[in-house]
Amino acid sequence: MTTVLQGIRVLDLSRVFAGPAATQILGDLGADVIKVEEPGRGDEARYFGVTKESLAKSEGVSPSFVALNRNKRSIAVDLGAPAGREAVRRMVAHCDVVVHNFRPGAMRRWGLGYDALRAVNPGVIYGDFYAYGKQGTLSHIGANDLALQAHSGLMSITGEPDRPPVRCGSSIVDLHASLALVTAILAALFHRERTGEGQVVETSLLRSSAHLMNYFYGEYWSLGVIRKPMGTANHLSVPNQLFPAADGAVVIIAPSDEMWARCAIALDAQTLSRPEWTTILQRQQHREQVVAAISAITRTMTSAELVARLGAARVNVAKLNSIGEAADHEQLASIGGIVEFDMDGKHVKAVASPFALEGTPTVVDRPPPRLAAHTDEILEELGFSAGDVAALRADGAFGSTAGDA
Repeated sequence: MTTVLQGIRVLDLSRVFAGPAATQILGDLGADVIKVEEPGRGDEARYFGVTKESLAKSEGVSPSFVALNRNKRSIAVDLGAPAGREAVRRMVAHCDVVVHNFRPGAMRRWGLGYDALRAVNPGVIYGDFYAYGKQGTLSHIGANDLALQAHSGLMSITGEPDRPPVRCGSSIVDLHASLALVTAILAALFHRERTGEGQVVETSLLRSSAHLMNYFYGEYWSLGVIRKPMGTANHLSVPNQLFPAADGAVVIIAPSDEMWARCAIALDAQTLSRPEWTTILQRQQHREQVVAAISAITRTMTSAELVARLGAARVNVAKLNSIGEAADHEQLASIGGIVEFDMDGKHVKAVASPFALEGTPTVVDRPPPRLAAHTDEILEELGFSAGDVAALRADGAFGSTAGDA
């Protein structure tokens, strides 16, 4: 089967969440992704959240690693050794894309900066992935998803009114940034297809978090408004939040006056079809009364009844699901949102890339790799002779755990 990125080779020096999430998407699109890991230890995500019980269930690899590293091959290279850095430089000559998420300046100090790698491969696409970016007063500081939720102000609007801020439960900044990097890499590959030129593409958790806060920043810059936490509510319209149900809760969103009219009829026209609640501005002015009136109605109905009734009336509605309910809901599977593969003798489910291409579908050719499982195989494909490999290994390029598993 032909895939979009068939024939494209990616050298993935990234680790943990955001970088691997991006390169996994490239792998799903058909790229050959070579994951470069630290000998003996590997990507830190291999061990995130691991307990004795989860180790037994996942054959020694954390669910986090499994979720972000399919369609990749693993090679162990010691970047702290001159021979390891030389091996990477030689590998880059046969790769189309390089991705890293080390701190600013680290790759250059190792002799693996863009100028050095462009010298061996002028067409290489070089993906810089930073926390705060490669310049500015904070560029030297390391950070992760949580730090950028705090720095960006996202945390300041998340939670209940008059209570301490809370973290958005998912690593939303990491995953949003991964999509930004994929977009930039695909654009750079398209540019190279037309011109033959490689280039640096850069994203950061800061740029990603700012993009997530897009209209909040715009509102502040234009109006001086600084939003505060509203729980599940949204300041843009009413209703636009979570409401109680007899067996749980549902989200109801009616962002237009026309949808509100349908919502009122579907729930209880006599109670909700009040002239003073007809427009968005009126409902915002009477937010507490509108929410209380809707809540009094919804708590008498089941979630299924509310979803059926409001869905039929073309009102935006969703049941509040647990992770298990959401993961196992038939709707996700029906749109191709799940991929399945065998890993170490076990059948594994994972979330698919967040898009579909009908003419050139994504594929899952490989489960997440064991550490260093493909070291010799990769080096042979990239033109390293047996003597080259032996010499580099003797010089400590691949640590003590390299070799095919």
